[in-house]
Amino acid sequence: MKKLSKIPAILFAGGKSSRMGEDKALLPFGGYDSLAEFGYRKLEKIFENVYISSKSNKFDFNPHVILDKYEQSSPLVGIISVFDEIKSDAFFVLSVDMPLVEEKDIIQLLDFLDQNMDCDALIAQSPSGIEPLFGIYKRGIYGNAIKFLNDDNHKLNALIKQSRSNFLKFYNEDIFININYRSDYENALRLI
Repeated sequence: MKKLSKIPAILFAGGKSSRMGEDKALLPFGGYDSLAEFGYRKLEKIFENVYISSKSNKFDFNPHVILDKYEQSSPLVGIISVFDEIKSDAFFVLSVDMPLVEEKDIIQLLDFLDQNMDCDALIAQSPSGIEPLFGIYKRGIYGNAIKFLNDDNHKLNALIKQSRSNFLKFYNEDIFININYRSDYENALRLI
């Protein structure tokens, strides 16, 4: 049996899904009733502790949910809420709408963490740029994140650039397909 990672994994599923027109986290995917369950079950194969970050517990399976603690809605709020809830010094993040990230990609990022202990964020970089919702956040970024929240600046890219961040390049653009529109969803269904 393979050893599971000790750092917690967080599946981010609190977005508004405004471009999709319905909650994309609840769309069926990959033999599961929802994208959320598909992602959650994938992470359970790699991590000892898996959580979903969301504004509400809207799921029809029984995941561990960390609710946003602030009124605003953004991944920044999710990151702060996770740090407020768990005691871990670091956690892995994956967006629910990036279902084509595979176990091997996640393990590659975890292996890279061992060589980059002195950073506050370790973020995947696709051929198109950085991917803030496929990465590892360490507690050292918390102070900066609170400052961004207090300044009403919810841009994760800016937070990452103003923190001690390292980047791991991935060359397969397909794993970064992001489901925002119905056509993205249909394309991802064809690729799994």
